[in-house]
Amino acid sequence: MNGIPSRAVLAVLLCVFALGCAQNDSPPPSTEEPKFTVEGELRFIGEDGALIARIAIELAETQEEQSTGLMGRRSLPALGGMLFVNDEPRMQHFWMKNTPLPLDIIFIRDDLTITNIVKRTRPLSSDFIDSTEEAQYVLEVRGGFTDQYGIDESARVEWRRLEANELSS
Repeated sequence: MNGIPSRAVLAVLLCVFALGCAQNDSPPPSTEEPKFTVEGELRFIGEDGALIARIAIELAETQEEQSTGLMGRRSLPALGGMLFVNDEPRMQHFWMKNTPLPLDIIFIRDDLTITNIVKRTRPLSSDFIDSTEEAQYVLEVRGGFTDQYGIDESARVEWRRLEANELSS
């Protein structure tokens, strides 16, 4: 055995076997897709003040929610999205790792105007997707949504959290 004592080989094999058994005792990771949960609504408003589109939104406010985002989601409602809410404006950096559906990512200033839109992101990519300037909010919607509704940097958004009595109806 090339100079390796057989006891050492046996000890390594026993450790590998023991680790393998220990991992098998834990439950397998969940393969269930997270359910879309409506927590608010967001409206896109054109330069003329007219309503362009209204969508239901999930909110990503905590560090954990923002780190997870839409990872693992294979679907998103046609009129749904996830709004990342930050305490203050900053340069934003996103990626699509573990996100299997293409998205349009909309970076939004603190005054609720759009700084930039990155359309039809590449699923499962580790490439960074960045705001072109500081943004306080980031909205992820289905890829192609902004083209479908004619949403560009001239639009602004309005959003609100739904009250408990609105969530059940």
